[in-house]
Amino acid sequence: MNSARLQYFFSRNTYIFSLLLLAVLLGVNYSLQDNLFELRVLNNSMRTLLPLILLAVGQAVVVIGGGIDLSVGTMVSMLVAVLVNLIDAESGAREIVLAILAACGAGLLAGLLNGFAVAFLRLQPIVTTYATSFIFSGVALLLLPRPGGQIPTDLRRFYAQTPYGVPLSFYIIGALILFWTLLRSTRYAQFLYATGSNSQAAYTTGIPVRLVRLTTYLWAGFFAALAATALTLSTGSGQANIGDNMTLDSIVAVVLGGTRLSGGKGGIAGAIIGVMILRVIRNVIFFADVPTWSQTLVNALIIIAALAGPGLLGLVRRVVKK
Repeated sequence: MNSARLQYFFSRNTYIFSLLLLAVLLGVNYSLQDNLFELRVLNNSMRTLLPLILLAVGQAVVVIGGGIDLSVGTMVSMLVAVLVNLIDAESGAREIVLAILAACGAGLLAGLLNGFAVAFLRLQPIVTTYATSFIFSGVALLLLPRPGGQIPTDLRRFYAQTPYGVPLSFYIIGALILFWTLLRSTRYAQFLYATGSNSQAAYTTGIPVRLVRLTTYLWAGFFAALAATALTLSTGSGQANIGDNMTLDSIVAVVLGGTRLSGGKGGIAGAIIGVMILRVIRNVIFFADVPTWSQTLVNALIIIAALAGPGLLGLVRRVVKK
């Protein structure tokens, strides 16, 4: 009975081993960077990390539902372009709120485009989102042909604050985890995991598979808008390709956090931990004075290992059983 409960616990909390790996890597990082946990350094690191965390959360929902989104990075670029076109250094609270709402609306529309094509037109997620990434990239370039934009200084100060000595980013991460914890107990979450595990079986039990799959891409679009907002607050300006490279990192983070690429297993806590693992590994490589060409090679190996690792482990298990 205890063994069954333990197995159930780990099946629901796939991030446990990722959390242990993060703890080990943080120890290694601290040995190379002794100011790692100073408030100023920690705050700066988390501010730059939050956009990828938000993006990985949206990607995790899509992957859990049995899909994948290769357009989230260019979606962020497009939404940053929207924001810097609507906000300037003199913008007041009303203009800023309206700009963020506009970015969220645009993100939801982008997610709707992906979701409708995948769920209702039954196009392959990889092909569909790869194609729409070019659309979003083109819109970003149209809206922001040259790097630029400026946001109010007070807004950047707000993003950099540390209430009660804790970086604002940690409060946002805490809110995300609380939101997901509450969502896990709903019928929607049951439908989501069932759809990702076996869409055919889910359909036969009356689950609206197409609608569930559509909503996952809406979540991805919404979190891309939040990521774009955080990225704009962090950089203070924008450029048309600012988020393009975030797509692959979001997928790698999801896998590192224990979410199964085939769907039906994982969670956003793991995605958040996966982003941190990715960042800490790169910190270790940097502070270990690894040559630049080696850093690129190691980064590539990390990505390959993260994406191919689960499949290789499954193959090893099958061979051992035989």
